[in-house]
Amino acid sequence: MATHWTLGCDAADPQRIAAFWARALGYVAEPGYDDPDGASIVDPQGVGPAIGFLRVPEGKIAKNRLHIDIRVAGEPPWNLADREQLIRTKVDDLVGLGARVVREESDGRHLGHVVMLDPEGNEFCVA
Repeated sequence: MATHWTLGCDAADPQRIAAFWARALGYVAEPGYDDPDGASIVDPQGVGPAIGFLRVPEGKIAKNRLHIDIRVAGEPPWNLADREQLIRTKVDDLVGLGARVVREESDGRHLGHVVMLDPEGNEFCVA
């Protein structure tokens, strides 16, 4: 049996970044979690791990060593044209929530993933 775990993240504004990631992942605020210096989001279906955000005084100064990949197309096999459209739609939605596109990665013919920054400058990918 797998161990239950939570991804813990540093944040300048825990509520803002938790709201972004909740929308990005289809998560909700963790019921009963009420801390002005923290926020926690959970998978409403109870499948994915919880993600906690704690206020820290220092800003982000280096590249993430760990990041989230949002897999909008599910598991292979894929129709690559449909997969690319799903990726582009999600990227547009996330830009509307305050994320920024860094670059697109492809094999020359097909989009592989898009590298993005969340509103606090943390790297993540949409694939």
